[in-house]
Amino acid sequence: MRYDDLSVCPYLLGCETSAALRVTMRESSLEVVQGDFVILPCSFFTTSPLSRLNVIWTLAPFSSPESPIQVIVYDHGQVIEDPSLIGRVAFAGIPWSADIILNDTRISDAGIYRCMVNNPPEAGDPGIGELVLTVLAPPSLPACQWDGDIELGGSVTLSCTVAEGVPAPEIHWDKLNPEEISLPVNMEGDLSGTVQIVNVSSQTSGLYRCSASNVLGTQNCYVNLSIYSPPERSSGILQGVLLTLSMTLVLLALLVLVLWLHRTGQDGKWKDGKDEEDECYNEIRYTPSLMKRSFV
Repeated sequence: MRYDDLSVCPYLLGCETSAALRVTMRESSLEVVQGDFVILPCSFFTTSPLSRLNVIWTLAPFSSPESPIQVIVYDHGQVIEDPSLIGRVAFAGIPWSADIILNDTRISDAGIYRCMVNNPPEAGDPGIGELVLTVLAPPSLPACQWDGDIELGGSVTLSCTVAEGVPAPEIHWDKLNPEEISLPVNMEGDLSGTVQIVNVSSQTSGLYRCSASNVLGTQNCYVNLSIYSPPERSSGILQGVLLTLSMTLVLLALLVLVLWLHRTGQDGKWKDGKDEEDECYNEIRYTPSLMKRSFV
């Protein structure tokens, strides 16, 4: 009987077989809060000595999954870390396990991690395990702004944008005074929300708040709207009419005054002339001495 048949050999006494290297990931996914540490587990089984053990950890970031990076390598007793991770990543139990510890976690650390173990002269392909790491982060401080026409009857858009937050923050808009009112939000992607206000009026003026919230916290920003009310056209026309009437009355009064003064001056001159004529006539008529002298 030949003992090279692996399906039979394990059941026969004295049969020697070589088991292939196996890699086991004790977790398929993990979550960690930004800034904390996390242990990424990777166990392996081999029947060969560990003198030529080779372990490679890689990361395919969520932000660029098509460009994986090499996180850390163990090869023939030497450890090589990626330059961007020096001081933040290390093996936790090498050579007996391939677990690594990742400190001071960042959002950029999130992605798909692969643990690849090879131990020559053990034949066969290296064992590979995979897990997904999610780094949770509170919302960053949102940026609020408004755009549009703030005159009566115009249209205004309120916008609120958050740079980061995991899970993606929920965005809410509220008007705070004179009473708090929740406003409908139009989401533009996962990190931006807008509110459209049409036909604005004086009641639109007030303080508005944008809130960005997830399981780790809430951040707020504010916009203060002041709606501009131009003077009413009817009021301006009325003021113009009143001003015109007032000026007309003043001009008429001045004209009457000038005519009265002119008439008064003419009457004075006529009376003065008549008095002088009467005096001369009376002087000739009523002087008997002159008449007598004339006819003597």
